[in-house]
Amino acid sequence: MDIARPDIKKKKLRRNAAWIASGVVVVAAIAVGVYRLKPAAPPVDASTIWPDTVKRGPLVVQVHGLGTLVPREDSIELIPAQTEATVVRIRVLPGTKVTPDTILMDLADPQLEQELLSAQLALKGAEADYKSLQATLQSTLMDKKTAAAQVNADYTQDQLQAQTDKKLYDLGVISGLAYSKSKGTADQLATQHDLSQQQLEVNRQAIEVQLASSQAKIDQAKAQLALYEKQSAALQVKAGISGVLAPLATPVQVGQHVAVGTSVAEVVQLDKLKAALQIAETQAHDIQLGQPAEVDTHNGIVQGHVIRIDPSVVNGTRTVDVSLDGALPPGAVPQLSVDGTIDQARLADVLYVGRPAFGNPDSTISLFRIDADGKTATRAQVKVGKASVTQIQILEGLKEGDRVILSDMSRYDATDKVRLE
Repeated sequence: MDIARPDIKKKKLRRNAAWIASGVVVVAAIAVGVYRLKPAAPPVDASTIWPDTVKRGPLVVQVHGLGTLVPREDSIELIPAQTEATVVRIRVLPGTKVTPDTILMDLADPQLEQELLSAQLALKGAEADYKSLQATLQSTLMDKKTAAAQVNADYTQDQLQAQTDKKLYDLGVISGLAYSKSKGTADQLATQHDLSQQQLEVNRQAIEVQLASSQAKIDQAKAQLALYEKQSAALQVKAGISGVLAPLATPVQVGQHVAVGTSVAEVVQLDKLKAALQIAETQAHDIQLGQPAEVDTHNGIVQGHVIRIDPSVVNGTRTVDVSLDGALPPGAVPQLSVDGTIDQARLADVLYVGRPAFGNPDSTISLFRIDADGKTATRAQVKVGKASVTQIQILEGLKEGDRVILSDMSRYDATDKVRLE
């Protein structure tokens, strides 16, 4: 027969309650521990990152821009129409090499031909008038000279007679009355002689004035003829310089009537090109005239220097002109796409690293520094200074020899550590 033991049952209940309480405490402790654990570092494929090592040494601060080769202002020969004319023939197409005497096209102007003929006849008429006037004036001058010569002969004879009568009067051979008459006649002829010489000189001066006036008409006719001849010669449009015929913004066509001053051709000297680079506005403010540069034509690199900085901003960029100091490689033509790099400054002894995907100069950026084990990378705040095309100056946050990730890590902004796998 079984005997009831209530004390044993009570002990068993107390023991079970203790085990349950202990289990609850353990579970709570585990839950708190798990709650306090940080999330595991996310993995990153090491083959997809772009690492670099912090170095110390000289740093060339550069800016980069895309652009095109364009003609220098002194290399362009823009040829305008000299008269209103019609294009009758085009001999050379854009892209052709030309010499100064190469005929590019033929123009026609019937009115100019008539004006040229009229100018030739006008010149001949002016020259004939000059010769006729010259003959008339020379004849008149000869008459004046003949009259003056007669007066001079009479004057000489009367002077001799007066001198003779003076000697006779002194000897008492003739009377004083006869001597006075001879002397008066000589004095009168002396006055006439002076007047005839003055009249002759005035006549000579008048002849010079009339001939000069007639010569001016000849010169005017010659100038008019030379102008028409120049315009006539310009109907055969020549290159004027050696180079390449460039396309016009508005090309002319055969049969087209062009007004005076209309551009009918443009010649560019290929050895006088410059690079027009488009530089971001934020980078262009530190560019100075004369700074060295190099231009990549994709068929060779040419050294140069900055010669102009456009003050205007278009679509966030400014145009910077670079003069090319070296010889151009083959294939360098106007409108060729090029890459340009301008040296802004040279820093002697600084810390620097490759330029990260997101890194503005003179700012504080966030980079992942690769830990010593090479298996993880930890976020670091880095203060940067001057930036070049491919490098950036380190001011604070990194030291020489540190390895950092330069590629875009924006997807890991929520974590301060990543695993490299």
